[in-house]
Amino acid sequence: MRLAERRLRLDVGLAAFRDLWHPQPFREIRPAWCERWPALAAELLALPDETVRHLNDDGGASLAWLARHLPEAGEIGALTELPACAAQRLPDLGPHWAWEIPGRKRAQIEAFAAAAARSGKEVFDWCGGKGHLGRLLALQWGARATSLDIDPALCAEGRELAQRAGVDHEFLVADALAAGEQLSDRHHVVALHACGNLHRTAIRAAAERGLAALDVAPCCYHRGVEEAYRPLAAGASLQLSRDDIRLAVTETVTASPRQAWRRDRDMAWKLGFDALRRAVTGEGYRPFKPVPPAWFSGSFEQFIGAMARREGLALPPSFNADEFERRGWQRQREVMGLSVVRHAFRRAIEVWLALDLAAHLESGGYEVGLGTFCPRQLTPRNLLLSARR
Repeated sequence: MRLAERRLRLDVGLAAFRDLWHPQPFREIRPAWCERWPALAAELLALPDETVRHLNDDGGASLAWLARHLPEAGEIGALTELPACAAQRLPDLGPHWAWEIPGRKRAQIEAFAAAAARSGKEVFDWCGGKGHLGRLLALQWGARATSLDIDPALCAEGRELAQRAGVDHEFLVADALAAGEQLSDRHHVVALHACGNLHRTAIRAAAERGLAALDVAPCCYHRGVEEAYRPLAAGASLQLSRDDIRLAVTETVTASPRQAWRRDRDMAWKLGFDALRRAVTGEGYRPFKPVPPAWFSGSFEQFIGAMARREGLALPPSFNADEFERRGWQRQREVMGLSVVRHAFRRAIEVWLALDLAAHLESGGYEVGLGTFCPRQLTPRNLLLSARR
């Protein structure tokens, strides 16, 4: 299926199911779809915790489960299935190129490098940090490399690593959001997990300057979006808020059991405070600012006190902290159960966003490929957009 056709069909499919993935159970105790599909809501709320955890962690499994109730949703799954990128065998470069790179990050860099086809141009590592990707590609392709990053300390460390590996590698300290003029037709742009406006800026600048090649693995699509997403390409009817886009990158596959428990506890305490505020004010959900991690290190009652002071909530002379903590945990289980429906569409939204980038490049005369450069167990952000002019 051509990318343009996939984009249009996914646009229609996501719009048709917007009532399921747009509401947030964290904010809405019972989203409106619960009344429209009561059997679906009842079954979700009755699922064992282990099943809920599995479905929330595996978008394919949650979409297949949802299709039992809504067969039409199964068609979304076919539109999100993308081929694995053809992988080249990396040469044995010895241990020195990979100094100080953690194992998982190194595996992601190597998978990206294996999937990015050589163009004969110089490597330009966009938002490259210490230049690990640029250094590997320079060694692999026998090419000169440039890395751009806003952090001078990372660039300084990158220069030392490049010298140690014997690589011709320049580092530019600059804000990528205003650095499009650094690109020229001698460059092949690569970007591994440049967030939001950072990868969108690279794609726009590369297209405007007529670069012959770019390979981009997008990440954190919501970064730089204030309220609503503005598609780069024309012809889309789907409207996405910042929260909708953020849904696309909430999947994690690397959390330890301890980290997963803390994540659940943090959510339960926030929901316990939300339940208390609703009880005190009689109002519905009100958003609050991010909570400092240190506030979760004490007791629930201490957490409530800190939140109430910051949010300007007058607590009753006496309230049962244990009761509201219990309510928080109950709501956490309900939220996770009902969130299975949202998470079933998480990958579809991500693919739609990547297809928007692809359509923009295609309109600029590029031949574009979109596939996966590594298994999701290595990173859920495993989409690779490859464009050649």
